[in-house]
Amino acid sequence: MAETVQPRGPKTTDNNANQTHYYKTLVVAIALGLIGTFIRFVPDVCTSMGQQTFLFSAIANISMIVGALIAFKTVFGILGFGKNRD
Repeated sequence: MAETVQPRGPKTTDNNANQTHYYKTLVVAIALGLIGTFIRFVPDVCTSMGQQTFLFSAIANISMIVGALIAFKTVFGILGFGKNRD
């Protein structure tokens, strides 16, 4: 009797989430968020900068918003909701 099972090659998974540039971008986004968090509390630690509270808060909020936008864009790219979806 002839063999009916045909040999096949190894299974390959080309997963979108395995690309390293996504994780490098996430590290940058997390770093921006952490920098924003630390900048927010600089006037509390250095009392000589107490007059600049609004400036530090504005810089911190902008940094955290930019970091969050980059993180959301990257996560949605990993999930496959990005522009390069085929």
